[in-house]
Amino acid sequence: MQIKNINAVVTGGASGLGLATAARLIEGGATVTLVDLPSSDGAVRAEELGPGAGFVAADVTDADAVAAAFAAAAESGPVRAVVHCAGRGRPMRVLDRNGAAADLEPFESVVRLNVVGTFNVLRFAAQAMASNEPIDGDRGVCVLTASVAAFEGQIGQINYAAAKSAVVGMTLPAARDLASRNIRVCTIAPGTFDTPLLARARQDVRDSLAASVPHPSRLGDPAEFASLAIHIVENGMLNGETIRLDGAIRMAPR
Repeated sequence: MQIKNINAVVTGGASGLGLATAARLIEGGATVTLVDLPSSDGAVRAEELGPGAGFVAADVTDADAVAAAFAAAAESGPVRAVVHCAGRGRPMRVLDRNGAAADLEPFESVVRLNVVGTFNVLRFAAQAMASNEPIDGDRGVCVLTASVAAFEGQIGQINYAAAKSAVVGMTLPAARDLASRNIRVCTIAPGTFDTPLLARARQDVRDSLAASVPHPSRLGDPAEFASLAIHIVENGMLNGETIRLDGAIRMAPR
């Protein structure tokens, strides 16, 4: 499915991987609805992207808000592509410094955002796409976002690793489930990318992360994530796959 003239939704679209993907979609001739938190700069970013972009505020863990976001996006035409980038981590360990069991809240909140949020976006995206007329055999394409933490979770990432593993785990069953509707589902598992979160890190931390990537020994560019997301949309044989985008990194324990 070529991206020219399609209507797409990008969650987490106000910054980082999502914003880069939205920009690439707009550049290719798509109409894009950015979905991000009410506190985000989504409205400003949509205005900067130009007349092909719009913004809808929504927390992806709120089912009603996600449903409303897709209804709003559909006003610009049938939703054909969704790139789901909304998500985050939060450091935690199994035991605290005193050896007591960790609080459950940091685990529950990260799992809710990354797993429940992903499923909310996936189910309402599929609902929006299921009645589309096929283009090149597809009614729609969903691109989810995991992380290399799904495979090599580091110390302090137990909640994030569990959540992103769940995103990887839902990819193939979702693709098989939605195959009868001509809807494809793939996931990108990025490594260390130069996102706003890492932009706030000390330079020595950024340098260390870059040096840990075998080749190219640098942080990933969000435009490279966007390029892969676009390729997944356009390549009709990509389905049910989780693709690592990481420069061959394999994360150390810490």
